Amino acid sequence: MTYLYKCLWCLLAAIAVGSAVTCAADSIAVNYSTGITINAGGKEFAPYHIASNRRGTVTQQHSALVSAALWHTMDTTRRLSWGAGIEAWGGYSSSASYQRYDPASEGMTAVSEHPARLWLQQLWVEGKYRGAFLMIGQKDIDPGFVNRSLSSGDLIMSGNARAPFGVKIGFVNYQNIPFTRGWVQIKGEIGYYRLGDSKWLKNHYNYYNNFITTNYWFNYKNLYLRTNPSKPLVFTLGMQAACQFAGTATYYNNGQVWQEVKMKAGIGAFWHAFIPGNGGENLGDKIYVEGNHIGSWDLALEYKLDSSHTLRGYYQSPFEDGSGVGKYNGFDGLWGLEYRSSKHGVVTGVVAELLTLMNQSGPIHFAYKDFADESHPDGSAIGSAATGSDDYYNNYCYDGYHNRGMSIGSPMAKSPLYNTNGYLRFTDNRLRGFHLAVMGEVGSQVGYRAMLTWRKSFGTPFIPHRTPLSGTSMMVEASYCPQWLAGLQIKAMLAHDHGSLYDNNTGALISVFYNGNFSF
Repeated sequence: MTYLYKCLWCLLAAIAVGSAVTCAADSIAVNYSTGITINAGGKEFAPYHIASNRRGTVTQQHSALVSAALWHTMDTTRRLSWGAGIEAWGGYSSSASYQRYDPASEGMTAVSEHPARLWLQQLWVEGKYRGAFLMIGQKDIDPGFVNRSLSSGDLIMSGNARAPFGVKIGFVNYQNIPFTRGWVQIKGEIGYYRLGDSKWLKNHYNYYNNFITTNYWFNYKNLYLRTNPSKPLVFTLGMQAACQFAGTATYYNNGQVWQEVKMKAGIGAFWHAFIPGNGGENLGDKIYVEGNHIGSWDLALEYKLDSSHTLRGYYQSPFEDGSGVGKYNGFDGLWGLEYRSSKHGVVTGVVAELLTLMNQSGPIHFAYKDFADESHPDGSAIGSAATGSDDYYNNYCYDGYHNRGMSIGSPMAKSPLYNTNGYLRFTDNRLRGFHLAVMGEVGSQVGYRAMLTWRKSFGTPFIPHRTPLSGTSMMVEASYCPQWLAGLQIKAMLAHDHGSLYDNNTGALISVFYNGNFSF
């Protein structure tokens, strides 16, 4: 609570400073939102479509949560502008049992864990000058490449997990590139963050085998180029990249610590998170590159059928290292087709996606320079290389690409939250799947959204399943925005999982939110 109060005072101070630099004749618009979310299900965790792409807020079998948000949005039409916001969640969430090694009995015991009863979801202050911005704090990151309401999730920054806390700079939306006469635009950002999930990792780790890495840093950046958006045909090309670096890795063997490695967090580590390069303390960082890097090539082609209807095809190609960057990973990636309409109607948006993560640049990773020694300074006598076995979202010294158990990338790769054996990495990242979603309106006050997702998982490149696991997840949601009370939104969702991947699980969610604004 003390931390929350301090954060609130910081926000109020930021608003006061922003008000001081705003012309006295202008008013300051403030938006607010408050609501309650209740869910119930048949298993320890909420069904896939209730928990996924919800910023890590609803994950358990039973929850009764209250949220409140207050924010001032930057005015992008002004040369100089500012913004700030705060969002907090709290309430009851049921517990799940995780295995943990007990040295006294020399065996595993069950430990009940649940999400925090109160937490800050967002807290930020930002400002812009012309086309550039600076943000300090914790704010949701949205690359804007996929439709978050309908997509299965961006491969690198999906909105499936809680946002990190840090500082970032970048362009405000897309900006025209000089001398291109508006035909080419650029957008991008770079930030350094802390996820603040060390306590969660310690509470959910089994302390028996593998490893746990805490107190690490996180870097995320993206860069996109886009042709003139006012034309019927728009092409987008971009790249996203993220990196976990620094921190302390502690390795366990049969319940005993056998090694502890503290990675550097100096200027060199921050630079290598931005531009990959070797360094650091452990052997892998010295031989390969420092930190756990992951990214994607993003391509999209959009065609305006008319002034109200748009068709868009897109592709995200993931990479963990040079092999993926060089596209040695075959057809791996997220292939999508989207239709959207700006008119009111029964169907206003449709998304169909195919996700395949089967190739991963092949099953073998061999680099002859890894075997260099005094007798063989140039490495192995075998001069060729096989830079495969990418093991998407996993790393040899970081606990997977997740925040508090929820995948930061695509939630279709089953998140470590579901590993009740206390294993902190991804167990189902070699998979193929299909996702279909549709949304629309039934009248002026009622909307709907429906999703169908199927996956077949073969495990990981290093730990395959003897028998593949498959699962089908379904969801239907209805929303009601009554005309008699503007700002009120009521949603009801029913979801079901079927198959061996998530077991059979049915759940429901109801949320009531009220949104408004005032000025001073």
